[in-house]
Amino acid sequence: MTEIRTPLDAAHGLMETDPEDGAARLAFYARLADGELFVLLEEEARDETIAPRVFPLDDGPVVLAFDAEERLAEFTGAPAPYVALPGRVVVAQLAGQGVGLGVNLGVAPSSTLLPPEALDWLAETLGPAPEEAEARPTGFHKPRGLHEGLLGALDTALAKAGGLAQSALLAGVEYEDGTRGHWLAFVGADEAAQPALARAAGEAVRFSGAEEGAVDVVFLTEDAPIVARLSKVALRFDLPKPEAPPARAPAPPGSDPSKPPILR
Repeated sequence: MTEIRTPLDAAHGLMETDPEDGAARLAFYARLADGELFVLLEEEARDETIAPRVFPLDDGPVVLAFDAEERLAEFTGAPAPYVALPGRVVVAQLAGQGVGLGVNLGVAPSSTLLPPEALDWLAETLGPAPEEAEARPTGFHKPRGLHEGLLGALDTALAKAGGLAQSALLAGVEYEDGTRGHWLAFVGADEAAQPALARAAGEAVRFSGAEEGAVDVVFLTEDAPIVARLSKVALRFDLPKPEAPPARAPAPPGSDPSKPPILR
């Protein structure tokens, strides 16, 4: 095995330590979806069409992917065509195809074989778009009673949202109908970025094991009067500033979320 250790290895190790720990399993799937995977292909990608190499195992057909180029090279032992894609794109394209996904098979401690039903579940978990609703808040308080692991899941998700908003404020909220919950308020988010931020927050909630609806996502301008009220009691997440973009190069297949690669 290559002498490297990746975040996926760490997440897999925690899951293996306590197989009954549902939060650890969810954290592994979240890491798989958020990371980059190098998918072994039958031939070099052409335009937006890619042909993953399918291995006919006893339990059914499987596509192979690795979380590091070195691991793919170790598995093949020779130059081989591949494509680098976000884990969530790989999952979305394979779901419903009756194909499993082998991750780091034989070359890493995180060697895992995900059956088709696991991919279908993960795609469904990643897929739902947030639902819009209206409710009038009457008061705010410090966040409390949150599901264990939710803060860590939010911190991880928001660390990848650099440049989409200035900050996020997490606070307890009470609505005019007497119900209570929590607000995750994004401050200074561009309107175009709001769907992506809402989806990222929703996935963090689901992968933390918290109940759906445990956190309501709202978007506030920097000068909104309510920001000052929230800031007094809220837990603040400062989103990282975006790095300067590198020199432009031809976009690889699957890099544009609006144009996922075509599998054949």
